[in-house]
Formats: sequence, structure tokens, C-alpha cells
Amino acid sequence: MRNEKPSSPWNLKEFEILSDVKECLGAFKEMGFLNIVFTSQPDISRDNLKIEDLEKMHKLISETLPVDEIKFCPHDDKDNCQCRKPKPGLILEAVKKWSIDLEKSYVIGDSWKDIEAGKAAGCKTFLLRREYNKDFQKDYDFEVDNLKKSVEIIKKLDKK
Repeated sequence: MRNEKPSSPWNLKEFEILSDVKECLGAFKEMGFLNIVFTSQPDISRDNLKIEDLEKMHKLISETLPVDEIKFCPHDDKDNCQCRKPKPGLILEAVKKWSIDLEKSYVIGDSWKDIEAGKAAGCKTFLLRREYNKDFQKDYDFEVDNLKKSVEIIKKLDKK
């Protein structure tokens, strides 16, 4: 949080991988899913985050977690690019590369932009509820308090 608003980390010291992420991503892999990270990083264009620092964070993610790919957008809203969420550009790029079936895919995120990008791409969506998004009531498919709950729900859906 910066100035009482959610904010991405600006350097490796601020970056943290939550304790249950590795286990949950491992569970998704066991179910046959790809784990692709889609992230908007406007702080690059705002000169708050250096690309080198973002690359260090991505390297840590890649070395620590079972992630197949990390895709990021360095633009700000004013750039009106196709890769910045809520537009689904990054998801659609991954679809081409990985031959992803969007109807059998899930986007899990903590912002309305994550949900809108997932919906625009044709994925089912999970809102990861946080204090800063407690008033968000958009059209998501599932609401969870933690990543483990999304694993439980997807396991149940996958058995159907």
C-alpha cells in the first residue's frame, strides 16, 4: 500500500511471495494447468520501477515457483495499448503460444482489471478478496479469500 492505495513493489526488497503460492501453483500443475502470470506494471512508464528490478522479481518467481511464463505490460492507461489489463492482450498472446483452451481456463486476480481481462478473453474468473477490493462487486465467477480455496473449487469443477 502507498498513500492508502494498493501498489505493486518498486524493488526486490518490497517484493514478497506469499507462503501458499508455491503449493497452490503445484496443485494447478498436477491438474494439468499452465501457470502463466499476467501483470500490468505501469510504474515502469511512471519511472517508479526500473525494468531491471522487475526482471529480478520475475527471475525470483521463475526460480521459486512452478510458473510456465510471465507476461507483463509496462504501459500506463494513457498509452491505450492492447496488453494492459483490463484488455485481454497478454492472455491472447499466451493463447497463441501455448494453444490454450480459454473455456477451460481460469484467471485469478485481486483487481477489477484482472477480472475484466479474464472475462474479455473468455475465461472463468476468481476474485481474490482483499481489504482494498472489498467493495468490488463486478461480474466474477468465484470469490475466494485465498489461493487454496481456488484450488479446492477448481478440483471440484475439474471432476465434473
